[in-house]
Amino acid sequence: MLTAVALVLGAGGCGGRATTHHKPGTSHEQATGSVGRLLTSGDGSGHRLRQVDAEGAPEVSVAVRPDSEDGWNVHLSVRNFRFTPDSVGGGALLGRGHARLFLDGHPLARVYGAWFHLPESLIRSAGGGTGLTARLYADDHTAWAVDSTPVQATATLTTTATSAPASTPASTPAEPDPDTTLEISVHDGKVSPAPGRAEIKKGRTVRLRIRSDRDDTLHVHGYDKEARLPAGKTVTLTFTADRTGLFEVETHESDLLLTQLVVR
Repeated sequence: MLTAVALVLGAGGCGGRATTHHKPGTSHEQATGSVGRLLTSGDGSGHRLRQVDAEGAPEVSVAVRPDSEDGWNVHLSVRNFRFTPDSVGGGALLGRGHARLFLDGHPLARVYGAWFHLPESLIRSAGGGTGLTARLYADDHTAWAVDSTPVQATATLTTTATSAPASTPASTPAEPDPDTTLEISVHDGKVSPAPGRAEIKKGRTVRLRIRSDRDDTLHVHGYDKEARLPAGKTVTLTFTADRTGLFEVETHESDLLLTQLVVR
């Protein structure tokens, strides 16, 4: 009789609701949820890519501004996506999950909302850097991807609140930097940060700062901009984004995708 009661209680424990959390003993990537296609390739930080169609796919953009006391305030704007901290570790559901921040490819933090305070101490602990990347992940920790490319955006940390000139009048706020600077490195055939998409307004200046461990050639498709990449040296390619569309930036000799520029 006790056994029968236990079976009844066990069957009704979840109230008949389906759960997205993975079974005990399975990994996050073995969790339930069949949305998209799980790729064998990863995002460069140990997480596999979960590819979905471009139409309706999650999107993210990132903006940073110095905090008045310490570090930076990071704002993530998302489309076709919402943060679900209460179901982290569960199965992948389209348009749900969390974000992760990377500084020049080094993991910084996991983010469960639109705003995140990035303290200076965290930047120092990561070894410093200027390229802040926000990447979107599903609840099972796989990285959302379109065309085998992680869904992410990158911003540049160019100044801090304490470094503003003392002579700047308080009544005249500094103009935001209208330019976009992307810093990318290539080492042993791997791109850091992992290739993503950078949102750029038409007419803005784009600076690509590329460093490769071998001789190569940088090429910006659609703009027909090229630059030699001597091994071990950082090369800056600057141009005006005066054409709208999706443009790939790659290396010629090694045939690596470095990033995609979305000019609107």
